[in-house]
Amino acid sequence: MQDATDIFTRLRPRLLGVAYRMLGSLAEAEDIVQDVWLGWNDADPADISDPEAWLITTTTRRSIDRLRKARTEREHYSGIWLPEPVLTEGPTTPEEIQEASSDLSIAFLTVLERLSPEARAAFLLREVFDADYSDIAATLDKSEAAVRQIVHRAKTQLREERPRYMVSAEAHQRLMRRFAEAWSKADFQGMKEMMADSATLVGDGGGIVTTFPEPVVGGQRIAQLLFAASVRGKDALEIRLTTINGRLGVLRYIDGHLESAQSFDTDGEHITQVYVQRNPEKLRRIAANQPSKLS
Repeated sequence: MQDATDIFTRLRPRLLGVAYRMLGSLAEAEDIVQDVWLGWNDADPADISDPEAWLITTTTRRSIDRLRKARTEREHYSGIWLPEPVLTEGPTTPEEIQEASSDLSIAFLTVLERLSPEARAAFLLREVFDADYSDIAATLDKSEAAVRQIVHRAKTQLREERPRYMVSAEAHQRLMRRFAEAWSKADFQGMKEMMADSATLVGDGGGIVTTFPEPVVGGQRIAQLLFAASVRGKDALEIRLTTINGRLGVLRYIDGHLESAQSFDTDGEHITQVYVQRNPEKLRRIAANQPSKLS
């Protein structure tokens, strides 16, 4: 029993990483991994020749099933659906999510929504977790040739959607620190100059709080929207830089309460995409772990 527990504990980071990237929800990913743990305890060790393969396969299949249901639910979602953001630095870092932290950004997870559940699983296992095609074929119960074709089609489908710029973490961080400073000082001109003319903002309120029902396009317009909120609540505003899904982003507090978690894509010189998560259900974990300095 102790060996089984040790094996699961060692592999849990990878299992949670797979489930989170499949579902875009840490809460649902944790439920999946908990179900896998229960199944692992009930399984007969004599029937499992490769524990890692069994656990990865079970996690992936359950994630596919859950994602099929989630896609139907998201068709009726109020407004734009965005993934649940996860803090990836500091003492509250969920180490399970940090493993293979490349391709963890909100932008990337949002793009993955365009793939079918099986294509998403095949793409992630191959491109993020570097699994062999033979292992993916066994997980999806398909031929290796079929899996290669699925991954190829997924890469082609995502090619136009993924960021065109390879930006170093240092360049992204420098820009974000300058932007946060300008935002905190209500420096509209500075904010506008750091926005790309074609920048896009999308927001998720989950039908619980107000946000934009359609993407907002235009750097100046986005800067005006962010600036206006800062002016209205200047004395109660706190802009906090933190690492969200592997990239430096912003937590915005109003009157001591977490109002939004904002993730950004940049080309190193300008902000090109803004993802604003306002759904309180998706902010609950961050709010619990990151109390405001104003509170």
